[in-house]
Amino acid sequence: MNRITHKLRENKKLLSIYFTAGYPQIDDTKTILEQLEKSGVDVVEIGLPFSDPLADGPTIQASSTQALKNGMTSEKLFEQLKDIRKSVSIPLIIMGYFNPMLQYGIEKFCQKCEEIGIDGLIIPDLPLEVYTEEYQEIFQQYGLQNIFLITPQTTEERIQQIDQVSEGFIYMVSSASITGSTNSFGEAQQAYFERIDQMQLQHPQIVGFGISNAETFQKATKFAKGAIIGSAFIKHLTENGTQHIDGFIKQIRM
Repeated sequence: MNRITHKLRENKKLLSIYFTAGYPQIDDTKTILEQLEKSGVDVVEIGLPFSDPLADGPTIQASSTQALKNGMTSEKLFEQLKDIRKSVSIPLIIMGYFNPMLQYGIEKFCQKCEEIGIDGLIIPDLPLEVYTEEYQEIFQQYGLQNIFLITPQTTEERIQQIDQVSEGFIYMVSSASITGSTNSFGEAQQAYFERIDQMQLQHPQIVGFGISNAETFQKATKFAKGAIIGSAFIKHLTENGTQHIDGFIKQIRM
């Protein structure tokens, strides 16, 4: 069974952490993953840096820029992760844009993911129709779940289509904004979370964008299975390097 599917069956709200591979330092990737697991994180999204990250706010953009300057590439990431399953057992997802994967070769990229034990991919700019027509069989061949995003503006018809194709969970973007642009949830977001919950989709939802502390984590997970923290964790890495990761996670889990 895919590790994501197994994790989703646990009777708890899931905490997922996003960080950019190769940031703050090129060789921090493995250290951060090991510390996140020890701190009790349920799922980790490893960001593959890209020069034009459309959905990302300034914090994650800056981390991507620095990671690229540090020398991070797809090949370098795979090299860093080649033995990761000897020390890390939680689900690992690579989140990135389609262009670097296409340049690497889609099947070759998926094959590498399977070899090192990656469980899924999040590719914000890969359209649903292109995925189902051209790449779904390849992803399934290599045991990779493709995680799709929905937003408050996504129509119910489209959400149902995504639910039909999905495996694992649906990434529920909390607002029509870039990452790191909000640090609280208003009535509109709460109504959106509740509306999606009432649709009774086949696949659970994990909320991303706008979660930075215990309060926003609790609000995001009132109707959803879990929540993702990205920009706030990147800021922590910027200020502390790989130190005190356990303390950051504990203040979310309060």
